Amino acid sequence: MIRYIRWCAYFCALLLVALLVNVGRVQVWEAAGYGANPANKRPAIERYAEPRGDITVDGRPVTGSRDSRQLLRYERTYKNGPLYAPVTGFASQTYGTSFLERAEDPVLSGTDPGLSAFPLWYELSRGRPGGGNAATTIRANMQLAAYTGLAGKRGAVAAVEPATGKILALVSSPSYDPAVLSGTGPKVKEAWEKLNADPAKPMLNRALRETYPPGSTFKIVTAAAALDAGVITDVDAPTETPDPYPLPGTNTLLPNAGTGCADASMADAVQWSCNTVMAKIGVQVGLRGMTEAARRFGFNDAGLRVPAWVSRSNFDTDMSPDQLALSSIGQFNTKATPLQMAMVAAAVANGGELKAPYLVDRTTQDDGDPVRRADQRSLGRAMTPLTAMRMQELMVKVVENGTGRNAAIRGAVVGGKTGTAQHGVGNAGTPYAWFISWAGPEGGRPPAVAVAVVVEDASAVRGDISGNGAAAPIARAVMEAALSAR
Repeated sequence: MIRYIRWCAYFCALLLVALLVNVGRVQVWEAAGYGANPANKRPAIERYAEPRGDITVDGRPVTGSRDSRQLLRYERTYKNGPLYAPVTGFASQTYGTSFLERAEDPVLSGTDPGLSAFPLWYELSRGRPGGGNAATTIRANMQLAAYTGLAGKRGAVAAVEPATGKILALVSSPSYDPAVLSGTGPKVKEAWEKLNADPAKPMLNRALRETYPPGSTFKIVTAAAALDAGVITDVDAPTETPDPYPLPGTNTLLPNAGTGCADASMADAVQWSCNTVMAKIGVQVGLRGMTEAARRFGFNDAGLRVPAWVSRSNFDTDMSPDQLALSSIGQFNTKATPLQMAMVAAAVANGGELKAPYLVDRTTQDDGDPVRRADQRSLGRAMTPLTAMRMQELMVKVVENGTGRNAAIRGAVVGGKTGTAQHGVGNAGTPYAWFISWAGPEGGRPPAVAVAVVVEDASAVRGDISGNGAAAPIARAVMEAALSAR
């Protein structure tokens, strides 16, 4: 009898060992698979069991959380949702996250190890600290000025601080309220489908993700390339450029929107936006020189993060001379995001040095203790300091007595460049109106802000001066908001 009991005990022990091995297999080797299984609702329940951390502007939260008393308990809320949607993105229990909500999700959701001095404790206890906060570099008055200026028209505004790279305003229009996507159920699905079907594309972040032909605003890059390469040594010297200009190797004549561009100097060509002169200068700089100059300003960089990813701005690296001529005035295949063109203006304003743009100044724990601070980075020199000084002078003339008079601000030094970008089949579409600029207080102090504005299908006369009518007033309002806070 004792022998049978012994064998029974051995068998029970074997079953216990098998059970422990299986538990180890499930908890160690199979845990990831079970956790990722769509049928497993526990991760989602845990994710929304606590309020999400906040995204802040000027120290005030523009997000919040609402207790839905449902299985997925806390839903995201937004204050002035359409105003800040290009910054925050959405945090949806159905469709995930976007923009800062995605880029800073570990901090906001409470899963970032930096939120606790003892992250291992939370791993062992299967808990997590409260969601942290992300403090943005956005200035509320500038964001509102940009949003109000666009007034629902399709377009975008990007404003940066030249000396640091801080993004001070980021607006895309038309916009949407991210709150309609926060929860679950038929209403959220209906809102998602409606937003995605809208031909105005309100969920498209035009400031970061859309690329446009930059038109004549790109002439700033071409002029800087010519000065750095020594192709132009005297900005006031005649360039011996005919009007119209025959594109190299073709019978096509490139015209100007206005008059007075024949044999104009580069200074006059920037001031009055002469296509002929700047196209010829781009050809003289050459493909290699223009490609390198565009790269120094940030074109062809697919790795830009702010921390949300930014679409790559394009300047072709393999072109015929006639294509190079058109690319040098912001046409052909040249494309740029509004943020990229704000970076062009910022490089001029900052003495030639280009700072990496960034949108999050710091992240903190829910009690305010710091987690991480942003590191200001230089992307290198877009041009020499002497070239930058000359470009500042040329851009000031555009505003004082050129095509950009609508950007002038009393008591401030303002430099700018208008642009009209042709698009559509045979350039039949109504042009995009552009304006890039920078501004600072009088008295030799550094510029405080650089701005890029694009207005799609602007109702204006076809020609570079349309940027003055449709886009420059918006840029002026944003620059005034920046200067008023200093």
